[in-house]
Parts: sequence; structure tokens; C-alpha cells
Amino acid sequence: MDQFKIGLALFIFLAIPPVASFMESVMVIHMHMQMPMLVIAGLLMAPFFQKQFPNFFEKWNENGIPGILLFIIIISYWLLPRTMDEALSLTSVEIFKFISLPFLAGVPLRDSWKKLSDFSKNFVITLFTIVFLGMGFLYIFVPVQLCNNYLIIEQIALGWAFLLTAVGMIVYLLYVAFVDPSEYE
Repeated sequence: MDQFKIGLALFIFLAIPPVASFMESVMVIHMHMQMPMLVIAGLLMAPFFQKQFPNFFEKWNENGIPGILLFIIIISYWLLPRTMDEALSLTSVEIFKFISLPFLAGVPLRDSWKKLSDFSKNFVITLFTIVFLGMGFLYIFVPVQLCNNYLIIEQIALGWAFLLTAVGMIVYLLYVAFVDPSEYE
């Protein structure tokens, strides 16, 4: 229950207009801080919902695949440059961001991750590594402004942030592939 309170407090903090405006004013902070923090708020609130609706999660997300697919779809939607623009321009899209990231991405991710096999987990990480590499190159090398609400220099900075995140995921995948954790227990 304490996790729920922390997640709810984080969600409310991120929804406070001055905080939201500040985080959305810089493209990298919007994409790589605010959005992941909303997912983390959902991760923290997930045990509460799992206890309140155990039959729903058992039937709907028995093996973790439906939940992880929903997570992938929601995150993929929010990776599109147009959706970031619309979140700043349209109140309805902004509200959808604050609902979809915690409740349609964070909660299903928490419920699904422990149900997935190691192969499936590594597949998801590999998928996002490829996507982040692609988004990084897109934001860096496209000669036009992709988001109307941000400068091109912010777009390039976001591209480098995507590439650095992808490098971190590659390091993790290499670690998983070449290191046997049982040797260190």
C-alpha cells in the first residue's frame, strides 16, 4: 500500500501545472523524464490494482503477453513526434498522456514482467534497443523540424539521449549474454 501512495503522489506531483509545464518545456525532459516517471508511477500503483482486481489480471494477462503488448503499443504511440506536439497543443491528448502512461503502460508492465520468460524479456529489451537507435538517428539526422513546439537543437539533443539509452540497453544485453550470475552467488 505504501508503494501505491508513493506512485499516486508521484502522479499528482507530475500533474501539477507548473511541474508539467516545466517538464514539457524541454524536449529531452518531456520524453526522457516526464513520460518514464509517469510509467514509474503506474509501476508503483500496480500492486494495489492487482490486489483489487486479481481475477481481471489472471484472466486478461495470464502469461504476460497481452500486458506487454499493451505496454509496447502505448510506448510506441508516445514515441511519435506528432503525439508529443499534440500533448502540448491539445488538452485531450495531454489528459490521455497522464492516463495512458501510468495505467495502460506502467500497470501492465509490472503485472507482465514477472510472468514473461527470460527470452521474452530480452526480446522486449532488444526491440526497444532497435527502436531507440532508430529514433535517435531520426531525431539527429532528419533535416527538418519534427516537433513544432521544440527547436531543432532540442530535437538533436533528444536524438542523442535516445542513442545513449540504446547503448545502455546494449551493454545490459551483452552482460546477460556473456555473464553467468550464478558464478557470483
